[in-house]
Amino acid sequence: MRLIMNPEPEEQLGPTGVILYELPSPYVPHPATGLLHLPRFIAKIRYAAKNGGMPKSYRKNFKRGFDRFLCSHLGVEPDQVEELVNTSKSDEELNRRLLDLFPDDLQVNKWNRKLVQMGMSEEGGKFIEKALTEMGIPERVKDIKCVADIIEIDEGRIPGYNPLGGPADQAPE
Repeated sequence: MRLIMNPEPEEQLGPTGVILYELPSPYVPHPATGLLHLPRFIAKIRYAAKNGGMPKSYRKNFKRGFDRFLCSHLGVEPDQVEELVNTSKSDEELNRRLLDLFPDDLQVNKWNRKLVQMGMSEEGGKFIEKALTEMGIPERVKDIKCVADIIEIDEGRIPGYNPLGGPADQAPE
């Protein structure tokens, strides 16, 4: 069951503000490259273009955080990816242009491993504990092992958390 405070999904608020449930999981691989998080970055770019920017709760990490880490891994700038997304006429054209922009050796396994392990250091564990405490669910620290899992729980893909408050069994689907 999805709790709806407003008919538009982008108007649903969590502890950090608006939650964009329509964004794909960071664990979804890009179909043409196999890179995790790339479909999410593309979706964020499209959302920003369509809506004149990102909601405040997403601005801090738009073209930063995982977006920038991914681009850094590939040796490109987030603005270059944004330009291709915003000027491509189809997914097929975008995929072709991204493959032209990115290096020949994407080092997919290296990036994907890095993404799923981000936050597993001692310092990362402190970051995760702080984030979960701010979300009001410090008891979930034993379940949430990496930064990508924080996105998953915040956006309702890991059960047991209701970003709108109230019982976890009423969390958004």
